[in-house]
Amino acid sequence: MLRFAGHNFEPLPSGALYWRAEATLLVADLHLEKMSSFARAGQLLPPYDTGLTLARLEADLRRTGAQRLISLGDSFHRDEVSTTLTETDRARLDMLTDMADWFWLSGNHDPCPHALGGRCLPMVECAGLTFLHEPRRGASGLVAGHLHPAAHIFMAGRSTRRPCFVHDNRLMILPAYGSSTGSINILSPPFIGLLHWPALEVTMLGKDRTYPVSPKRLVRG
Repeated sequence: MLRFAGHNFEPLPSGALYWRAEATLLVADLHLEKMSSFARAGQLLPPYDTGLTLARLEADLRRTGAQRLISLGDSFHRDEVSTTLTETDRARLDMLTDMADWFWLSGNHDPCPHALGGRCLPMVECAGLTFLHEPRRGASGLVAGHLHPAAHIFMAGRSTRRPCFVHDNRLMILPAYGSSTGSINILSPPFIGLLHWPALEVTMLGKDRTYPVSPKRLVRG
């Protein structure tokens, strides 16, 4: 269980966050159609990322029974790729948006509305919390994505680096959910000044579960 700003959340090993009290599933940075965008630019990579991400999302929706889903921006790697989905992926996404009350929040990769199921909004407010794409300095009760946080720890002679949830009870940043997304160490410059270190809580993604990590064990790299 993850306690943030007076609310309880369940961090899932997929990188999703379940808010049981509001029957809401939160995900960030799906970056759907990332590989197809690369292919159009001349980098011919296997375009399977969208299908893998949607399969993971379907499993999380069914597992939690969430009635609402909030996607915290950069759901698509580029605005126009919402029109390049394969028939199979589009059918699956249509099915998923019918399963829950769906909110697509605008991100820096996909700032414009699209015609898919659900509602396109710049931000959502619920139960005293604010949900949007990019973290803000000095925020309170803000849940965001954008930075793809990862924790790097060194224990018992072994080094491990994995995506993570990170918060200081004022700002929470979710890991990237997409199957082809990278990550950024939370000790690196993009995070400097965003989080209050004495109150920092880190939850690392594992294969089958999540793990709380002491900030004292974090290393750079």
